[in-house]
Amino acid sequence: MAKASAQTSLSPKTETNGRQVRPRRSGEETRRDILAMTERLFRERGFGAVSIADIAAALTMSPANVFKHFSSKNALVDAIFLQQIRLLENKLDPLDASHSPLERLRHLAHSLMENHRRDLNDNPYIFEMILMTAKRELACGQHYENVIAELLARIISDGVAAGAYAPTDVDRASRTALFALTSVLHPALIAHEAVGILATRCDDLVRMVDAALQYGIDK
Repeated sequence: MAKASAQTSLSPKTETNGRQVRPRRSGEETRRDILAMTERLFRERGFGAVSIADIAAALTMSPANVFKHFSSKNALVDAIFLQQIRLLENKLDPLDASHSPLERLRHLAHSLMENHRRDLNDNPYIFEMILMTAKRELACGQHYENVIAELLARIISDGVAAGAYAPTDVDRASRTALFALTSVLHPALIAHEAVGILATRCDDLVRMVDAALQYGIDK
């Protein structure tokens, strides 16, 4: 009897008056389920072909329940990209201050560029989402800028402290460096470019940023 009870408690559904009832889940669990299913459907069908109703049907819930957790399809995109950015943060392995600022800039820029290229090749639906939401203000875009600007700021600060770079407004310099590197970091700008061309362009831009920081990017 104990064994049978254990099996019953592990069942994904319970019986009440002969009717199957979905176990109650927390709001956070429901959010995770919705995001996982949304990403799966985007991979399988493409971003443009999937509606909120499709996501709800795949989860056997009402569209209203999806809207309760995500106000729109763009809100789902925002949440998926935020997840991707957090994964990227965990994958990146920035060089420490024992390396020269130029080495660190080059390593960071190439790591980001190569990671984006892999994502575009492995998950083409990401590129479609970027194109279709490019004109909308999403929180994930600002978060991504902040993450990369912070990594650049560490390199610049260490460079200034070591005397390799001229004293500068580090926050402004890091964001200016990010904008200068955008053509090799933004997925939409690298999607159809040859690997060799991108690698050369990345090196040229890194050297330009490094030279500007030596001279003083504020001047």
